[in-house]
Amino acid sequence: MGSGGSRSRSLGAGRVTPDARVERPPRVAVIGAAQASESAYVDAQALGHALAKLGAVVVCGGYGGVMEAAARGAAEAGGLTIGILRGSRGEDANPWIQVPLPTGLGEARNALVVAGAEVAVAVGGSWGTLSEIALAKKMGLDVGTLGLPPASDLDLPALQDPSAAAHWALERAAAFRAAG
Repeated sequence: MGSGGSRSRSLGAGRVTPDARVERPPRVAVIGAAQASESAYVDAQALGHALAKLGAVVVCGGYGGVMEAAARGAAEAGGLTIGILRGSRGEDANPWIQVPLPTGLGEARNALVVAGAEVAVAVGGSWGTLSEIALAKKMGLDVGTLGLPPASDLDLPALQDPSAAAHWALERAAAFRAAG
């Protein structure tokens, strides 16, 4: 520590409190297709930006489409992005991923994407997104949808816009933490 001896200094995405505990930011999984429509890309980028501005960490699959857009929005807003990669090479992550975590697990890494979060928001999507939704629900996470969901009749909250989705996600992440 410097001459001031302050223990309340910035440390990555968290902050060290005076009693030396790290305050962990909320972790939000943004899930969706690697081949995103233009509207899904725009929504995911705005969602990532809003989440970062609210202090959340964006967790995603780390590749293109919705994953790239959410990471880009978060990174451009000064937030932290984590990509859980299906392959074994961190350099394969999209350029907006700050913390690439290669798994070598293929599509089974979808379980880690949602397990690493406290809530999930699906932006459009396809089969992989459906698997992440199912895994998140089995793990007890709340899942909301922004844009067209990958399947109808899933009984998931339909979120109005990226800002509303970001606020909903942080409320649900706080509830998840409170439930212990």
